[in-house]
Amino acid sequence: MAGAGAPLPVAYQAWTSLAVPDWLNKGDNAWQMVSATLVGIQSMPGLVILYGSIVKKKWAVNSAFMALYAFAAVVICWVTWAYKMSFGDKLLPFWGKAGPALGQKFLIKQAALPATPHYYNTGALETAEIEPYYPMATMVWFQCVFAAIAVVILAGSVLARMNFKAWMMFVPLWLTFSYTIGAFSLWGGGFLFQWGVMDYSGGYVIHLSSGVAGFTAAYWVGPRSKKDRERFPPNNVLLTLTGAGLLWLGWAGFNGGDPYSANIDSSMAVLNTNVCAATSLLVWTWLDVIFFNKPSVIGAVQGMITGLVCITPAAGLVQGWAAIVMGVLSGSVPWYTMMVLGKKLTIFQIVDDTLAVFHTHAVAGLLGGILTGFLAEPRLSSLFLAVTNSRGAVYGGSAGGVQILKQLVGGLFVIGWNLVATSIICVVVKLVVPLRMTDEELLIGDDAVHGEEAYALWGDGEKLSLYKDDTTQHGMAMASSGATQVV
Repeated sequence: MAGAGAPLPVAYQAWTSLAVPDWLNKGDNAWQMVSATLVGIQSMPGLVILYGSIVKKKWAVNSAFMALYAFAAVVICWVTWAYKMSFGDKLLPFWGKAGPALGQKFLIKQAALPATPHYYNTGALETAEIEPYYPMATMVWFQCVFAAIAVVILAGSVLARMNFKAWMMFVPLWLTFSYTIGAFSLWGGGFLFQWGVMDYSGGYVIHLSSGVAGFTAAYWVGPRSKKDRERFPPNNVLLTLTGAGLLWLGWAGFNGGDPYSANIDSSMAVLNTNVCAATSLLVWTWLDVIFFNKPSVIGAVQGMITGLVCITPAAGLVQGWAAIVMGVLSGSVPWYTMMVLGKKLTIFQIVDDTLAVFHTHAVAGLLGGILTGFLAEPRLSSLFLAVTNSRGAVYGGSAGGVQILKQLVGGLFVIGWNLVATSIICVVVKLVVPLRMTDEELLIGDDAVHGEEAYALWGDGEKLSLYKDDTTQHGMAMASSGATQVV
């Protein structure tokens, strides 16, 4: 082995020059991969833990497994066809051409690199030509975890009654025919991107779409059992806080990674994200105390989530004071729609949205998108997409009012598409397998659906076998004494 001061072998030097070319920005590449990992942790284990603990004990395994399955399924679909549909060549103004993204291609070539990303003007349409200095594989993985968490969030609306086989079919269909549409339209160079609708990190692409789609799917699947709707306590509040904590801290990658560079904008986005989330949590908690005389831990988690969601479309586009304003509104507007309108309006009684995803993601995401039109700071907007005439209404000029209109139209497009596409997908899946579990499965829960239990404690909805040879599909038997044995 060569000594510490000895020159490296020629073959090693040649390999290194290929693996780390001159154009590669190792800092940006490292931050992008770290950001992707943080976003991935939000889903798995973050939402897996949160879902498995915030539901009734008999649904802990099923709820966690729905999130875990969705994450894995999206990864394969994404690299096989969905990435190119979201960020590839244009097929339609709102959709890209499908194709695999499994090679080791690079996003840019070595020749004629500009010192900074450059931009071009196409008449009335101003478009950013984004050229981050790292491999395509980094971008594929970064965008993959965003797609995955969108589907996992959607799952929160249909927990505790959706047939798992139906969920297995639903995930790739919704990713293909709904998520990729919003991603290409707003991020991949589609018509909303060209028009100047701003969605910094997924307030529309992820949260508004998953919230609307989840509510729509909940309508088609049908409600939980009457017993579960009447009483649905969390089985472990401390684990819920653990999942929520992973979600909160993982958001540093969610918003901090979207400038595609470790730059000034990413730092501003991370700070704004935490400021808005903290403000929203405090406002939601105080509203609970004022109107219900009790501070709720689950309510605080809801307020945290609405703050994170609301700031997402604006995280790198607004100043710190605006993040506080958005936190106040994200802690109060979704609180009102959930705690007041949710108990008064008939639609919320008919549609059983298990974890109130409509309020925490759809309402908060749309709110954040509209507030972006009011509060986006011109210089920060130009740092993100260099759409030089973009500015929030508070900064004056006719462009501010136009930007609000753009944000409204963008939100309406995402809402309309998800209502229609999700409905069609549910109808198609229903032709193959039932969308809802059987009454017996709804009564028993995890043990009937998966043959597994989250906790070795007997309780609600579980069956105790009295026969030694009565085994489950995973080889566990119950002796007459009640002790668990491995056979």
